[in-house]
Amino acid sequence: MWGSGAEDPLDDEELVTRARDGDLEAYELLVARHTASAYRTAVLLGAGPDAEDVTQEAFVKGYRNLSRYRGQSSFRSWLLAIVANETRNLHRSRNRRDGLALRAAAAYPEPVAGEDGAVGAVLAAERREALVRALRRLPVKDREVIVCRFFLDLSEDETVTMLGWPRGTVKSRTSRALVKLRGLLDHEVVRHG
Repeated sequence: MWGSGAEDPLDDEELVTRARDGDLEAYELLVARHTASAYRTAVLLGAGPDAEDVTQEAFVKGYRNLSRYRGQSSFRSWLLAIVANETRNLHRSRNRRDGLALRAAAAYPEPVAGEDGAVGAVLAAERREALVRALRRLPVKDREVIVCRFFLDLSEDETVTMLGWPRGTVKSRTSRALVKLRGLLDHEVVRHG
């Protein structure tokens, strides 16, 4: 835990406690600290141009529901679960399900080291396109777990919290989703390679 000296930053738990007691500046610090990951989560889960609205709504709901936060998981994973729920609500309201893949692939545009810049860029674009096609073909829950574990780099515990699934489900779905994704990527290489 951080010290309480004036120059030491406060940890999330202290900020949550202060925000619960009505300290709006404490919640503003939490917002500033977690906006980037909340926004990135919304984008990767397919919120697209509505990611900013989803993020803002998640922070509003988080503030309103601070009394429900029990500290059993990190504030970040609790907040990202709200972002995920808001993104699902967005999908349900628009009945749209496939914006995730393009945004997930766009998050990793770097070419492989050692390749000629132009060749590397073309190969990276081809790999992204193959990944986009493969991710789009995965069922939504498989996409969600892949995004959580590998694009957001969430721990297993954070993924459990964010998706609201039992630990065993996260483990088994991650394993099965990776197998499916590899198979789809292999098929893409044969089909387009």
